[in-house]
Amino acid sequence: MLNQNQIPLLDALKANAARPHAPFYTPGHKQGEGISQPLADLLGKAVFRADLTELADLDNLFAPQGVIQEAQQLAAEAYGASQTWFLVNGSTCGIEAAILATCGMGDKIILPRNVHSSAIAGLILSGAMPIFINPQYDAVLDIAHSITPNAVQSALQQHPDAKAVLIVYPTYYGVCGDLSAIANITHQYNIPLLVDEAHGAHFAFHPELPTSALAAGADLTVQSIHKVLGAMTQASMLHIQGSRIDSDRISKALQLVQSTSPSYLLLASLDAARQQMALHGKMLMSRTLQLANEARTKISQIPGLSILSPPSQGGLGGSPGFMALDETRLTVTVSGLGLTGFEAEEILNEKFAVTAEFASLQHLTFIISLGNTTADIEQLVQSFTNLAKEYRRTNLNLTNLNGQNLLSTQDYTLHFSPREAFFAVSETLPLAQTSDRICAEIICPYPPGIPVLMPGEIITKPVLDYLQQIQVMGGFISGCTDINLRKIKVVKK
Repeated sequence: MLNQNQIPLLDALKANAARPHAPFYTPGHKQGEGISQPLADLLGKAVFRADLTELADLDNLFAPQGVIQEAQQLAAEAYGASQTWFLVNGSTCGIEAAILATCGMGDKIILPRNVHSSAIAGLILSGAMPIFINPQYDAVLDIAHSITPNAVQSALQQHPDAKAVLIVYPTYYGVCGDLSAIANITHQYNIPLLVDEAHGAHFAFHPELPTSALAAGADLTVQSIHKVLGAMTQASMLHIQGSRIDSDRISKALQLVQSTSPSYLLLASLDAARQQMALHGKMLMSRTLQLANEARTKISQIPGLSILSPPSQGGLGGSPGFMALDETRLTVTVSGLGLTGFEAEEILNEKFAVTAEFASLQHLTFIISLGNTTADIEQLVQSFTNLAKEYRRTNLNLTNLNGQNLLSTQDYTLHFSPREAFFAVSETLPLAQTSDRICAEIICPYPPGIPVLMPGEIITKPVLDYLQQIQVMGGFISGCTDINLRKIKVVKK
């Protein structure tokens, strides 16, 4: 057992920041002496004194032998991994590296259609060919959940030469599928199970949270420590266990997608966040769950509103695509007020100073974490009380607007691999001329960053209609060359 009280990387950074010396190395601001005054006024000088590079005492991220290696070993033990890598380019680079380390050009990988755009980037970089599985879909709530074990079994029977399976666990709504069953099926084919656990970094630290991916049998998992725990934005981790994945290939792949000038502020925040959770994780998560349950109870009693509930309380809960719910993730359905999620998000933010994580057509989703307070929850509840009283309408028509259903029913046959389409000769056409053409770019409402179109897929009228409806209702479309979505890049005939 390692001493989880230790914070070797943070301690080394603190010592080097305080050491008097003449700096003749990057970064150019020289521990804050050359920093812009307005920026110094906002952040203070201390943060810049610690903004250091790979000095002798601070180790090297790509060949760790000192404090980074020690910090990663501590993290591996805390999270139940055999090996852990710190990530400074977010979970995005971890997902890309996972695909690069397990799949080569033309190799098949089985994954859900509601993957994050980082997985599509991994397909483009690796040249792998996706075998998509449609996620289970709740038509009433218009929410796509997880893929099911049966769907994975069927895909592997049809494609026994697949090199890996990738699953999203939890989804952006906090929904968890039957990961243990999927792991067992995947391992029968002796291939690795990769998990995008970006929103589940807290699972390992409390028994009332869903089972962590590693505990459920995943071979590799990527976690955004910054999304739900105490690390700085972009700071994430990649964990592996078992022998199905070559750790050297992971290290080599990360060198392709991580910065060669890693921020030690981000690295140290990972070290500190690990220590915090190793020592106090259960207490912090107990408090977080208490706050979340208070919000759930009170908001569910407001007329016109409903809450996405765990399996024991209805919905698709208990189905293979919805086995558990992270109850610190709060999704409120607002369509009963005659409002879209986009409208409700704007009102809450501008009128009541409450900011959601993201909006969809019918819902608002909130992340309740160890950083929230009782006052935050009170303000959240009051804002929904006021919303229901002051802004309720009766004329919302959601007919034909179910967007997540596209991810469950649309035919996403690829005519080129994502890599081939991405690098193909392309042309940019007006929207009306793109139907039935092959897409050459990634287009997705963001957040959550789940692509509706990706390179290699046929553009269909339902998809175009959905994207335009998202825009009209106040959503934001990312990834496309034309930010106004008047044109789309397609493969040239």
